[in-house]
Amino acid sequence: MSHDPTVNAGDIARLAGVGRAAVSNWRRRHDDFPQPIGGTANQPLFSLRQVESWLRRYGKSYQVSLGDRAWQRLKAAGDLHLGELVAQAGALLTRAAQVAGDGESPSPDAGPGGESAGHDGPVTLDPELTDLILELGRELGPLRAYEFLCERYLEAHSRRLSVTRDDIAGLMVRLVGTEGATVLDPACGVGTLLLASSRASRILGQELSETSAAIAASRLRLRGVEATIVPGDSMRRDGFAGERADAVVCDPPFGERAWGYEELTGDPRWEYGLPPRGEPELAWVQHCLTHVKPGGLVAILMPPAAASRKAGRRIRANLLRAGALRAVVALPGSDLWLLRRPAAGERPPSEVLILDATADLSAVEPAWQAYMEDRCDQTVRIIDLLADEVDMTPARHQRRDDVGRAFAEARDRFLAATAVPPPDLKVLDQPLDQPATTLGDLIKEGLVTASQAPPKMAADGGDIPVLTSDDLLNGGAPSGSTTMQQGLVPIKPGDVVASYSAVRVMADGGAVLGPHLTLYRVDGRRLDPDFLAGFLRAAGGRVTTGSSRFDVRRTKLPRLSLREQKAYGAAFRQLAVLEDAIRETSTLGHTLIRLGLDGLADGHLHPQS
Repeated sequence: MSHDPTVNAGDIARLAGVGRAAVSNWRRRHDDFPQPIGGTANQPLFSLRQVESWLRRYGKSYQVSLGDRAWQRLKAAGDLHLGELVAQAGALLTRAAQVAGDGESPSPDAGPGGESAGHDGPVTLDPELTDLILELGRELGPLRAYEFLCERYLEAHSRRLSVTRDDIAGLMVRLVGTEGATVLDPACGVGTLLLASSRASRILGQELSETSAAIAASRLRLRGVEATIVPGDSMRRDGFAGERADAVVCDPPFGERAWGYEELTGDPRWEYGLPPRGEPELAWVQHCLTHVKPGGLVAILMPPAAASRKAGRRIRANLLRAGALRAVVALPGSDLWLLRRPAAGERPPSEVLILDATADLSAVEPAWQAYMEDRCDQTVRIIDLLADEVDMTPARHQRRDDVGRAFAEARDRFLAATAVPPPDLKVLDQPLDQPATTLGDLIKEGLVTASQAPPKMAADGGDIPVLTSDDLLNGGAPSGSTTMQQGLVPIKPGDVVASYSAVRVMADGGAVLGPHLTLYRVDGRRLDPDFLAGFLRAAGGRVTTGSSRFDVRRTKLPRLSLREQKAYGAAFRQLAVLEDAIRETSTLGHTLIRLGLDGLADGHLHPQS
């Protein structure tokens, strides 16, 4: 097996600091660009060493970090067994962290703490790869090093590995309340939901893939979280038979027909009915309910069709009659079912919460809290559902006044957003001839301080808000979160935050800078932040994809008095407001059209007579 590290076009673009289109141009224009040594026609792989040599020969700046070298070497060591190797890397880093915690230094040739069986027998980390991983652990810390490798692994196998979105995982955990509780995930994958449950007092997980189970265990252990993770088929070989948790969270595999229908026909878990062969998700629902204590909560993701399929009607009806199914919430790409195991003698509720939160996840928690306190106005009577098709599709149960109100609100916001005027700018026959400076010079002169966020942060689940690249691009509030760690860059009002695609002057503080963002803090006595942000945006907009990386420190700015800067800054700020309004108008326009079409078609709206 060749151990020559390989890279794809995206890797090359990342290393050289250019777009993927630039790499395509290099391949077309340069006959001596390295030829693929593997992969496919659509996803070719190149030798990392040959690519480095070519980049040096053409004087193109690039940087291969220790993390990239470790990842590429890991891939080259055995692409067919990549998952097993990543799992072994987790065991290695866990062992190194434990040894370091005892005041010892890990041996360079320390093994991964045991072999993991692959498809063709045991695979192990070779000494060179072991050294790289241990060095990466010393540079970033074992946790950040392993999360880096896991992130690359999930990117490389995104089509084969289903991972719960971090924001949805956090939402599920908060809804069932796992802090200080025993929590179980019977289909834990690489541990996303359990990582979000890290404040639980006891964590249990089962995963069909032995490799994914090992990865999940290492991710938790490196956070100092003791968890019991067992490999195996939860349906056929329940690793926690008889165990009752306070809460269960689950993102099961959708549409898995070979779930054991024939073998499990008489299984005692089917308290609400034998799941049809084509409804494996209803088997997972009942499996989760079996493992929660009376009064305990279950949060499980389901395919949207599970709320209305005819085959599952009887089980849905039984869940509602018993008071077990409490809410069905439409989320982007899936539905969230919230269930509560009935306590002995408990009177079942008369209503169920049905909510469409595809456009606003923040609406879920207040609605669930209001429902639990019996003051929610977004419920449907269970008797009405039982008298019909037991169709719990959220879109079907949106109230008429909700549709009309939503349409009216969208229309008003659309009209308000389009009313933002452009700045009143004076047109000159000749551009002003002003002495210029650069951002780099301003930094040297002490007028600007530049800071960059750490390349990687601890996973979501902390209480420190993080401004992400998407937040910056879309003008949204900080959506990420992290825990306290070294290198965090706090954001203050008036700071200029920039990425390759967006620049903003921050109105609020309280968050920290996310990866791939740069913060510029100006001396407000001599430099206006909106003035700086405007010229950074203008310079970025003139950059086209090419063979060289844009150096933001070369951005030119005219040397003006603070009063003149503020005038320019006000104009730049008006343009930024206009850009946000146009973006919001576009979003609202699409919402307005969708609501109008749905309302007219369903009879919730009618034309003015």
